[in-house]
Amino acid sequence: MASPPLLTGLAPVIDPQVRILILGSFPGAVSLAQQQYYAHPRNQFWRLVGALVGEDLYSLPYAERLPRLLAHRIGLWDVLGACEREGSLDSAIRKPAANDFERLHQLCPALETVGFNGQASGKFAPQFAARGYRTVVLPSSSPAHMAMTFEQKLDVWRQLLAGP
Repeated sequence: MASPPLLTGLAPVIDPQVRILILGSFPGAVSLAQQQYYAHPRNQFWRLVGALVGEDLYSLPYAERLPRLLAHRIGLWDVLGACEREGSLDSAIRKPAANDFERLHQLCPALETVGFNGQASGKFAPQFAARGYRTVVLPSSSPAHMAMTFEQKLDVWRQLLAGP
């Protein structure tokens, strides 16, 4: 049986003004195919972040979402830069390779808070906390995680905006 394909993630959406960085685990199949973060139409990410910043990011074309996100000093990336996986579930990830976060202090000197979109990425929270960042493990925005309502998720996601 052939091993799953080696997949490469998306480039980070960051700049020196970013105060909050949201890290997912690894892009799903739809996101990889479209080369867009959180491209699956049922993923609640853009609705959640839009509600946080008071702007309807979901209705914007993708190319306009990223500059708006950065305007609110929020960056976006994944904890994994590559892995093998069939489908989109985190549980199917094999041979994970973490992104290189060593230069984060230089690239994002204003960074204070790192949010982890789901439990899989949340496993990396202790490493970021040890480097002095405030960390928040968030309920996943994935359509596979429907144990909480949108409003319940949003209540937890609001912790991203709390001060350090």
